[in-house]
Amino acid sequence: MKKSLLIIVAIFFFGHLVAQKKYEANWKSIDSRPMPTWYTDAKFGIFIHWGPYAVPAFSKVGQYSEWYWMNLVDSTRVEEGYKETNAYHKKMYGDNFTYPDFVPMFNAKMFDPDQWADVFKKSGAKYVVLTSKHHDGYTLWPSAESDKSWGRPWSSTNSGPKRDLLGELTTAVRKTDVKMGIYYSLYEWFNPLYTNNVDLFVQNHMIPQFKDVVEKYTPSLIFTDGEWDHPHTTWKATEVLSWLYNESANKEEVVINDRWGKETRHHHGGYYTTEYGSGLPNADKVWEENRGMAHSFGYNITENIEDYNSTQELLYMLIDIVSRGGNFLLDIGPTADGRIPVIMQERLLEIGKWLDVNGEAIYGTTCFKNTTQWSNGKIPEEERGEYQASYDVMKLTVSPDNGLASKEIFFTQKANDLYCICPVYPKGKLRVKNIQMKPGSKIEMLGYDKTLQWEKQGTDIVIDIPILTASEVPCDFAWTFKLSGIKK
Repeated sequence: MKKSLLIIVAIFFFGHLVAQKKYEANWKSIDSRPMPTWYTDAKFGIFIHWGPYAVPAFSKVGQYSEWYWMNLVDSTRVEEGYKETNAYHKKMYGDNFTYPDFVPMFNAKMFDPDQWADVFKKSGAKYVVLTSKHHDGYTLWPSAESDKSWGRPWSSTNSGPKRDLLGELTTAVRKTDVKMGIYYSLYEWFNPLYTNNVDLFVQNHMIPQFKDVVEKYTPSLIFTDGEWDHPHTTWKATEVLSWLYNESANKEEVVINDRWGKETRHHHGGYYTTEYGSGLPNADKVWEENRGMAHSFGYNITENIEDYNSTQELLYMLIDIVSRGGNFLLDIGPTADGRIPVIMQERLLEIGKWLDVNGEAIYGTTCFKNTTQWSNGKIPEEERGEYQASYDVMKLTVSPDNGLASKEIFFTQKANDLYCICPVYPKGKLRVKNIQMKPGSKIEMLGYDKTLQWEKQGTDIVIDIPILTASEVPCDFAWTFKLSGIKK
């Protein structure tokens, strides 16, 4: 009995030591922190870019509307739209109208946080990331540091909407099971303190402001940005992160990205970020691709229907990204009065409808690492290169013929279950190569209530695909075949 008691005490003490691990202010220590599993299981999140830039909601097509202020004043940004932005601004607002004059027009009068949260929940997203502060420095929560360093009311609680937009959305989202996160820009383009003395800005503004927003709202995820002007030492990144991991109220759950200094992307921090790219080839490192539905992150009135990706294209991005072990953070840009544009709501709800049927093949899955499919579980570069820039190639070139080609099936795995996601409904039979099934294994199509017939042919599995009527087809865009009981 005494020996058992000592063992129990030792186990408790050891577990307590593990839980209380202290992270030091250096990258070796910070990078050793395990990634919280909620994030790697989540797979799909929603980005939100919202601020005074939603008033003009303008950029040159193919550029970012949230950079309006910089595009307005920086004459070197010719490719980014300096001339177009100035011409538009002069026509609409005149020569004497400045960016801060947009703030009273950023009224959020139609903002209904519960309606937003309902759309997010129905989309199938597992986390939301709101811009608490973009590069213009305007905060969506009450920030004493912001008002002090700017010398004017510069938050949504004492100007514009006169509402704690971050707080209201955080409360609404947390009524659901969706995680709430924030985007936070380290730098501020025209903050007088930043432009005069970056070290004082970091010490007296950024650090206390960052700690304030974290302590008030305990975000599950922090997406930092605007790090590129200075190394991590200037931003005191490791000091900030050791505080976050050791002392903050959300230290056990919080997830961070890799944007903490001009040299840190894909080297240090939490998950690695890619933007308007194809992501990373596999799950050797936790990663996330982020992008808008068209191009701009903020709402942009110059973008028309042809600039938006279809639901099919966005779902192909999600499927492809998840099949390589990544997360997909898809952006929306609300209007200045607080509405999610209808086209964005439609895209999200259609993605959610697909995930209602096929989410089992997305959430909590891992890469399928059967090296007989692709070398080392990676899609060969010659295959990936065809659709790095555009996913519509899958619509145009994928053939429903029998057999396996790397662009015809995307694989995910969960324990001994293999999910084969087909962007084109297979014709007659589906052959999956080099798969070993355990005795008594079954194959089914998600959303279809009958078990499918299959046979083993050499080292392959050949599945009989049912011919379905329109009312029997379980979903649109892509179909998932679940092979239960594969041998690893």
